[in-house]
Formats: sequence, structure tokens, C-alpha cells
Amino acid sequence: MIFLILFLLSTFTLLITKHKRVKHRPPLPPGPKPLPYIGSLITMVRNRPTFRWIHRMMDEMNTKIICIRVGNVHVIAVSGAKIACEFMKDKDEIFASRPDTMSSNLTSEGYLDTALVPMSDYWKQMRKILATEILSPSRFKWLKNKRDDEADYLIRYIYKQCETNVAITKGVMDVRSIARQYTSNVTKPMVFGSRYFGKGDADGGPGDEDIAYSDSLVVIPFYVFSFCVTDYFPWLRWRTDFDGHERILRNALGVARKYQDALIDERIQEWKYGARTEENDLLDVYINLRIPQLTSDQIKAQMIDLMLASFDNTSNCIEWAIAEMIKEPKIFDKVVQELDFVVGKDRLVQESDLVHLNYVKACLREAFRLHPVSPFNLPHVSTVDTIVSGYFIPKGSHVLLSRRGLGRDPEFWNDPLKFNPDRHIKGDNEVVLNDHNLHILSFGTGRRGCPGVLLGSTITVMLMARLVQGFTWELPPNETHVDLNENLQNLWKAKPLLAVVKPRLPQHLYNTA
Repeated sequence: MIFLILFLLSTFTLLITKHKRVKHRPPLPPGPKPLPYIGSLITMVRNRPTFRWIHRMMDEMNTKIICIRVGNVHVIAVSGAKIACEFMKDKDEIFASRPDTMSSNLTSEGYLDTALVPMSDYWKQMRKILATEILSPSRFKWLKNKRDDEADYLIRYIYKQCETNVAITKGVMDVRSIARQYTSNVTKPMVFGSRYFGKGDADGGPGDEDIAYSDSLVVIPFYVFSFCVTDYFPWLRWRTDFDGHERILRNALGVARKYQDALIDERIQEWKYGARTEENDLLDVYINLRIPQLTSDQIKAQMIDLMLASFDNTSNCIEWAIAEMIKEPKIFDKVVQELDFVVGKDRLVQESDLVHLNYVKACLREAFRLHPVSPFNLPHVSTVDTIVSGYFIPKGSHVLLSRRGLGRDPEFWNDPLKFNPDRHIKGDNEVVLNDHNLHILSFGTGRRGCPGVLLGSTITVMLMARLVQGFTWELPPNETHVDLNENLQNLWKAKPLLAVVKPRLPQHLYNTA
């Protein structure tokens, strides 16, 4: 009897203490009232795409932070830079991990990569390899010739299209296709040592294999953390593909791995049996690591990471920037004038020129601000209960920074919906594409920030500089205005940008490039 009384007293004391602790803790961020157990699941499913529903609620509630409970998970979305910095800078260590989701597990081959793996000693090890062996300044210089070659291929390819297809296409080209072709082709030689997985097309463009591979790289990021129902109810994950996301993602990953994994396996064998003795690309570097020595599955996961990180962010930015510049000819003229002043018209722009092209970079920074590649960054997860901006953030919360909200915040950006590159020009200061204060989210910041900012920025600026220096870009004759509508399901331009392209430099520069 005494033991029973003591047990009841201790239980009662524990409940009272817990009640007081909950009563006196700060509130959760504002958000829709959740239903028991399932939370806001039904509303979320009814309001696809989910990211537009979340942003709409934030606007209706006039808040820069919102909490949506789905199952037992609190999804915290943030659209204000000040609050974002509290999460990603002041308390970066608490929010540096990643959640376990169906999409991240599949894409990372069971968390063997770097970008999607939860915080762990393995992540620290992979991140160190990226910083010291793969994306270091010395490695960046080592790969310069490959980037230079692709920049020259780009000029030759577009010029040839102007010459051979003008009678058929009237000089009209798909800017999105060109941008994606370049970002894929400039990365593959650095990673795999070759521009193509197959033989390429007769006109110098990508072949069927490379088109299929690039198409898969478009699909995969769209479904990485796509608010899949099984991410909030893990017990469903092995029973049903509730949203159909898993099937689509598996198919896209299957295509990507079909082409790259066979090449990786072949390369590993070449090194094993002495057929290859000199490092020529990043795949060779990964294979020859000794501390630690990576398995073939780990190498394959790292390759997917590198290709995904370099693909859609750049191409999306370029397409939107050129579309906005065509709409505002005065802006386009200023870009051309800067290139003619800094570089001239008797040689092609080089990487050494990029530091001086502030207005080119301002246009790109403005495109990142106004037209981000995705609604949110990759999700972070809180490792402990904590308080941010006066709100209680429970352990296990999924934290999302709104790229769109940060870039269009009227409290910081004057006339935020206007494409105005001049807002980024600050005297003689160099314009950079990333922003550690999170007023735009181009490459991220903190422990989980993109380690390839230098490479990504260089590829993006070089692509824009070569396109504008080498050619004029105008609307097709049958179009009177630039369509700047977004796709409903994502933030890409609803229709690919088509433009009439004409050479603007002496002919010999295209022939010798």
C-alpha cells in the first residue's frame, strides 16, 4: 500500500511539473488549428501544391513564421530574414541536421551522400572531403581548363545553330534548353571527364542519353522533400506509395544511375587493375581517397549530389534573368555596355574578367532574389527543443526557409516585385551571388550552406556573360511581350523562353572558340 501511494504521488508530481512547464513555455508559431493525430494532413492534401498553400496562409495570417502540424511533425516555414538568421546562424548547430524522408533516403542511396544525410560523424567526414579535396580553391583552379573548354563549345554550338538552322527556325532558340545543356555539359567533364554519356548529337548538342540524364536531374529535385504523406506517417512508407511520389522519384533516379553508375563501376576497375594511373576529374579523386576510402555506393551517392547541386539552380536563374532583361531593354543595354567596356569585342570573356562584371552579377543576383529555383531550401530538423523569435520550436520540427518569401520581403526590399539589378550595386563593392544575411537564398549559409559557392557562382556568371557578349537576344516576331508567368506546380517559368539569337562579335571568334 505504501509503495502504491508513493507511486501515485510521484506520478501526480510529474504530471503537475510537466503541466507547469508546458503552461509557462512560449507558444508555438501561429498556424492552422490541427486535428487530433493527423494534424493538418487533410487540408494539406486538398491544397496541392503544398508550398503555395503554405505561402497563402502566411499572407492571410500576416506572419513571417508559421507552424503546421502534420501527424506528429511540426513543419515550421520562415519568410523573414531576421528570423531565418536566428535559425541558421544564431542556432545553426541545433538546426544543422536533416529529417528522414522517403525522398532523401532514396536520393542519397540510404544516406551515403553529403547534402541529405542527417547530422553525424559521417556527414562531418563527407563535408570535410568536399571542402579539402573536391571543392577547394586549388581544385577549382585544377578544373579551370575544362570549364574554359565548355564555354568555348557553347559559343561554337550557338553560332552553328544560327548559321545552319536560321532558314528553319528563323533564328529562334530555346533559352532554357541552352542553359540546361551548358550546366550539364560544364559539370560532367569536371565530374566524369566527358561531356557526354553517349556520342552526342551530330550538331554538337546532347545525344539521347544526355537528354534523358538531364531530364532526370530536373525531376529529382522537385520530389526531394515534396511534402509526401509518408514523411509524416513513416509506418505507411513500406505499405503504400500514397502520393505516387516514390514511383516518379525511383524512375528518375533509375535513369540517372543507369548512365553514371556504369561509368563509375568501369572507372573503379580501371584504377584497380592499373589501366588508369593519372587523376583527370573529380571521380578519380573520390576513387583514390584513402582516409577514408569510399565504397562504390558512397562514390555514386556523392556523384548524384554534385550533379544535382550544379544543374537546375543555374539554368533557372539564367532563363529568368534573360527574360526579365528582354522585357526591360535598358537593363539589357547596360549589361552589354559593361561587357563591351570590360572585355571588348575583340576577344571572348574569360573567368578572370568576372570579378569586374558587377552589373552582370547584379542581374543574376536579382534573378535569384525574384525567381528562386524552388520555394524552400532543403529542410533542416531541430535536434532539441528550443526557442526562436519568442516561439517554442519542438525537437524534430522540420524547418523550411522560404526562398520566395525572403527575396520578396517588403520590409527589406523596396518595390520587391520589380526586377531592378541596381538595388544590388553598392558603390565600388563587388557584387556576389550569395547572401549570408539571408535576404536572398541562392546558395545558403551555415553548416548546411552550399560548399560549392565559388564554382556555382563562376559557372552562372560565365554562362550569362558568354550568352550576352556573344549574341543578341530578342523576342520572336510573332510575340509582343515577355511571358513571365510561373508554372503552377513549381517556380520555373511556365513556358520556356524562346528568343531570336544573332551573333554580335567578329566571325573569327566563333570559329576559334
